[in-house]
Amino acid sequence: MILQMRDLGKTFETGQLRVTALSGVTLDVAAGECLAVVGESGSGKSTLGNLILGLFAPTTGHIVFDGSPLLATRSLEQRRAIQLVQQNPASALNPRRSVQASVRLPLDVHAIGRASERAAMVRALLADVGLDPALAARAPAALSGGQRQRVAIARALACNPRLIVLDEPTSALDVLVQAQVLRLLDDLRRTRGLTYVFITHDLALVRAVAARVAVFHKGRLVEEGTTDAIFTDPRDTYTRGLIAAVPVITEEEKEMRDRLARGAA
Repeated sequence: MILQMRDLGKTFETGQLRVTALSGVTLDVAAGECLAVVGESGSGKSTLGNLILGLFAPTTGHIVFDGSPLLATRSLEQRRAIQLVQQNPASALNPRRSVQASVRLPLDVHAIGRASERAAMVRALLADVGLDPALAARAPAALSGGQRQRVAIARALACNPRLIVLDEPTSALDVLVQAQVLRLLDDLRRTRGLTYVFITHDLALVRAVAARVAVFHKGRLVEEGTTDAIFTDPRDTYTRGLIAAVPVITEEEKEMRDRLARGAA
């Protein structure tokens, strides 16, 4: 297992108010897999992602990454190895920075490659996510939503990570662009040996992206299993309710999922 979480909990305190966002979570993530973390707003799934990223320190429990503990102060190697792709590409990218500057930033911060080589590295990263390297000079506002998310993915890849936390990475995109981005993410996972923790509220999307699912409710992990098992034989009442609430998919969504299944998106 590349990621192991044991009895993980997080409590936030403001004055006399204490809010338990996560409690008693024990969960493993295998190298090379995509684990979907699902639940309604307030279920604790984003808190879990932030703990993995080191944005918060756990109140209880611990996290082990590739055999080493993830402490509050992380090594340079650990910071490089775990990256994030955020929900909204419009807000994730600095509007005052060019595409080139945004993708190059982690290369400069982590001193990856020679300074003279980094422009070429940016062009290669853009090509890897299916973008014309000529877009490097443009501002994010000049790109479409799908192009901006590809730039955000390229930036996450710049440090050559092993694990990427994907926080609702397609929720701001229309269904056809979703299909393209999801296919790209799957291709990158396979070719680069990446591991994904895919945070989403969209249970209808899960079958297209993940082999395994972890269901969260009120800060607790209530069910975990293969995607097929969760959808065909959910054991927890909350999980059954989530699945029952999945709307009937549109023809567009059906076409997207069919294309993903065929590997043609």
